Amino acid sequence: MTDAPNHGTPAVVTDGFTKRFGSVTAVKELRMTVPAGSVYGLLGPNGAGKSTTIDALVGLVHATEGTVRVLGLDIRTSPVEIRRRTGILPDGFTPYERLTGREHLDAAACANGVTVDTDEALARVGLADAADRTAGGYSRGMSQRLGLAMALVGAPDLLVLDEPAAGLDPHGIKLLRRIIREEHARGATVLLSTHQLAQVEAVCDTVGIIDDGQLVAEDSAEALRRTVGTETTLRIRLAGSLDRASDLLHDLDGVAGVTAEGGALIVRCDAEQDTAGVIAELERSDVTLESYEKSHPGLEQVFEAYTDER
Repeated sequence: MTDAPNHGTPAVVTDGFTKRFGSVTAVKELRMTVPAGSVYGLLGPNGAGKSTTIDALVGLVHATEGTVRVLGLDIRTSPVEIRRRTGILPDGFTPYERLTGREHLDAAACANGVTVDTDEALARVGLADAADRTAGGYSRGMSQRLGLAMALVGAPDLLVLDEPAAGLDPHGIKLLRRIIREEHARGATVLLSTHQLAQVEAVCDTVGIIDDGQLVAEDSAEALRRTVGTETTLRIRLAGSLDRASDLLHDLDGVAGVTAEGGALIVRCDAEQDTAGVIAELERSDVTLESYEKSHPGLEQVFEAYTDER
C-alpha cells in the first residue's frame, strides 16, 4: 500500500462506463467520481447496476464501453496494482469452512504480499476469542466480521464494502461504523454500497444514486436533501387535548399541515425557520407544551425522489 494516498486524484472515476450482458444493458454511460479520502455511499434499487459497477471496480467484469480508473490507474492495464491497494468485502461473503479465522487472515496477507498481526486484526473486529476456530462454526455476523478483517489487511488505500452490515447485530453495526470512521481518519477512501440508508446517513459524506443503470444524483448528503425540499416536521407533545393546539396552528404562516398521531401533534412546516413560529404560537396560548422534536428530509426521501418505484 502507499504510505500517503494522493488526495488530488479521485479514488474512482468511471467515464462513460457501459456494461452489457448480451441484450441486457446493466450499466449505461456511467460517469461517477469518488473523491479520494471520502466515505462514498453508493445507493440504488435492486437491479439498478450497483453490483455490476462494484464488480468493474475490482476487475471482475470489464467495460463494454467507456473506462474505469481506480486510484489513478486503468483497471484494464493495472489490475494487480489496483488489487494490491484495494480492500474488498463482497456482498454475500462466505469463508472457507475448514480454515480458522487466523488462517483466513494469513492467506489474505500472503495474497497481498504484506505481514499482519492476526491477533490484533481479529481483535479489532471482535473475533479475538474465535481466532483459532474453524469458520464453519461461525455465525453469519462472525463471518461478516471476518470478511471485514480480511478487507482491512495491509491498510488499503481504497476500501470497497458491499452490504457490509448484512448479518450484523447492533453491536456489530456500531463496530462497523467505528472502523469506517477510523479508516477515513487514516486517509483511506471508503466506498460503501448498501440498501441500509441509516448506515449511509451515519458515515458517508458523499452519495451517488444509480437507477436503471445510470447515475441520477451525486453530491453531499446534505446537498441532496436540499434538492427534495426544505420541509421540516415537528412532533409535539402537549398536556391535554390536541384539538385546541391543532386549531391554533392550521392557519399559521409557514405551516403546511397538522395531524394527530400516537398522542402527539405532527406539524409540517415549509422550512426550518417556520418551526420557531409554531413553538412561539403555542407558548403564547393556554396550551401546555411538554416537548417537541424536529425532523428534516432524510436519505429515504432523497432515494424515493431520484429512483423509480419498483
